[in-house]
Amino acid sequence: MNIKIKNEAFILTPEKEVDFFLYLNPTVYIDSNSNAIIEYSNKICKGIQSDFDKAIRLYYAVRDEIIYDPYGIELSEKGMKASTTLEKKSGFCVAKSILLAAVARAQKIPARLGFADVKNHLATKKLKDLMGTDIFVYHGYSELFLNKKWVKATPAFNKSLCEKFNVKPLEFDGISDSIFHPLDNSGNKHMEYLKDHGHYHDLPMDEIYESYSKHYPHMVE
Repeated sequence: MNIKIKNEAFILTPEKEVDFFLYLNPTVYIDSNSNAIIEYSNKICKGIQSDFDKAIRLYYAVRDEIIYDPYGIELSEKGMKASTTLEKKSGFCVAKSILLAAVARAQKIPARLGFADVKNHLATKKLKDLMGTDIFVYHGYSELFLNKKWVKATPAFNKSLCEKFNVKPLEFDGISDSIFHPLDNSGNKHMEYLKDHGHYHDLPMDEIYESYSKHYPHMVE
């Protein structure tokens, strides 16, 4: 079946066609039809024509304009919506990934969410005391469909935060997967990926809540 998206033809079976369009439509959490999301994405992409260049611009906007905050997690429908994160101008890795997926979909760029368990060798004592571990379960990232392939994009740590903790800001070129660097600027271990949970068209809130309750009972309480 031929379908036309942004002047690029894709050959998809009926099953794949349904799956693919899941990544273009708004959802409960990826509320790409929100007026605030649409206005923000249009402002960021003003004057840009190609999806490729739009995706890169959107990545850097979410990475640096939305401050990383692992202490302001609100596991509720409203708290995890992309539009809420945009309004707060802050969020943790999952919230920022949801926002990137939303602004991408608002620009008709297919986007989905990915999750992995990671070990953060550079977690602060304050954060480790709060979580009770340096293992981050269901760490979130985004995947964008560019040049006929899915590319991982991780907009969690804003540039100013990276500079403060001597970590290279994570770049995104729209071609290669962008995940956390294994080492910081001094050669110390940074992020180590332990388990991949796959990709989703919307936030799997029940899975995440169950996992957080198991691994971080104090935080969830």
